[in-house]
Amino acid sequence: MKPKVAFFDFSSCEGCQLQIANLEERIIDLIEVVDVVSFREVMKEHSDDYEIAIVEGSIQRPMDELRLKDIRSKAKILVALGACAHTGCVNKLRNEWPVEDVKKEVYGKANISDNPYFDVFQTKALDEVVEVDACIPGCPIDREEFIRIVTALVAGKKPSIPKYPVCVECKKNENICVFDLGKFCLGPVTIAGCNSACPNFSHECEGCRGYLEHAHMDAQKDVLKKYGLSVKQMLERFNIFNYRKEGY
Repeated sequence: MKPKVAFFDFSSCEGCQLQIANLEERIIDLIEVVDVVSFREVMKEHSDDYEIAIVEGSIQRPMDELRLKDIRSKAKILVALGACAHTGCVNKLRNEWPVEDVKKEVYGKANISDNPYFDVFQTKALDEVVEVDACIPGCPIDREEFIRIVTALVAGKKPSIPKYPVCVECKKNENICVFDLGKFCLGPVTIAGCNSACPNFSHECEGCRGYLEHAHMDAQKDVLKKYGLSVKQMLERFNIFNYRKEGY
């Protein structure tokens, strides 16, 4: 029997699920090892009988928190899919302000006090609400990494995420350093695994995969000093995908 997999989404653009839908012929590799029983973006069927829950999106409301806990109670394995689920992503930027101020800014004088859909709290990543067994980082995710991680989970193995920075992949791909192009890059402190997708096209790494647990911050500061940049500039960019990440 193949394990049953269900996909769920919370606050997100659903781009990570779209990456899975875009697997095209590679989707055959997926359905050979799992039985997809629920995937709102690509199928109308739904089942609450599943072993693996793959969840995209961040948690914004009490009703979302309750729903996520219910999903967790039914799943043997819960996977955080993409940056919104993994770190909170850009959704966490609104945590800079009190919730009531945010609601007033967005909805003005509209009476939303009795509507549960507008009952929001500060944005949370999945692991701030429930236990997460594995994550697939990125904004959006890498399709090949998705297949590799799901295959490992089905085989009973713990999927691995690189413990080195994007710079390693950049060097392997013989890219010109983005700093040398006069741009700002978070590659030195960002988790690799994307094959340096953005720097490959001379774009800055913005840290969408999350930051290394033991990033070499002194080395990053040396890089900034070399190019006449400041730590303040770096910290401001940290907030784009990883608002106020502890330890930075």
